[in-house]
Amino acid sequence: MTKRPQMMISVAVGLVTCLWLQGCSSPQQNVNNNPGKSQGKLVLTGSSTVAPLAAEIGKRFESSHRGVRIDVQSGGSSRGITDARQGVADVGMVSRALKPDEKDLTAFTIARDGVTVILHKDNPVKSLTDKQVVDIYTGKVTNWQQVGGKAGTITVVNKAEGRSTLELFTHYFKLKNTDIKAQVVIGDNEQGIKTVAGNPNAIGYVSIGSAENSAANQVPIKLLPVDGIAATTANVQNKTFPIARPLNLVTKTQPQGIAKEFIDYAQSQQVSDIVKKQNFVLVSK
Repeated sequence: MTKRPQMMISVAVGLVTCLWLQGCSSPQQNVNNNPGKSQGKLVLTGSSTVAPLAAEIGKRFESSHRGVRIDVQSGGSSRGITDARQGVADVGMVSRALKPDEKDLTAFTIARDGVTVILHKDNPVKSLTDKQVVDIYTGKVTNWQQVGGKAGTITVVNKAEGRSTLELFTHYFKLKNTDIKAQVVIGDNEQGIKTVAGNPNAIGYVSIGSAENSAANQVPIKLLPVDGIAATTANVQNKTFPIARPLNLVTKTQPQGIAKEFIDYAQSQQVSDIVKKQNFVLVSK
């Protein structure tokens, strides 16, 4: 009589263990339970520049792939790298080229973009030299009057650590993040655009695609040229703009199943209108 309850307890423990293991499976395991079939959930994390593009592509992908859910979360390119490596995400989003110590990952470019300085639309300053930008960001210039603008204390807006936009900006202007004297630190492009749009004395730097899209929708910002080259998608396209970058999806291993289907779709002509609509530059496979 005592053996039967013990057997029931063993079965119950086994069931609980099985359910626990299923609940703790990685995103990639959930997606690839049925390789080659369009079903499951695909998790993408990382770059706030890539996230809106990936989300729009994801919506269209879902509409033609029954049972598929594309979950897009931002947090910066560093998060995309880390999550892809650790298996927390199926696909990382990274708005820059991979570094030498990141060659364990595979990158798939879905578009190109540039980074530029933005000011409030009402700021009379039309351009800044590289030296003036450096002097503003290091606190040597603190008033717009010093660079040909109206009197007003400059509000320096900087990107948070782990953002590839910060890395590109500091690399181009030969700055260290510790040299920057910022009054405001923001995360994604949208925050940067909103901050500058709401403060006539602010200066920031963001994705050209994001900034062009916002300006076209009557957000009161303007894009400054860099080294005399206008900050436009067209100049990123013709490779004359000096601060440009690839927008990548990255994976830890060669993608399979739904991950491969989505990446192939994101690189295809089927989404070229989405890329253009968001003011990014198309790339040819």
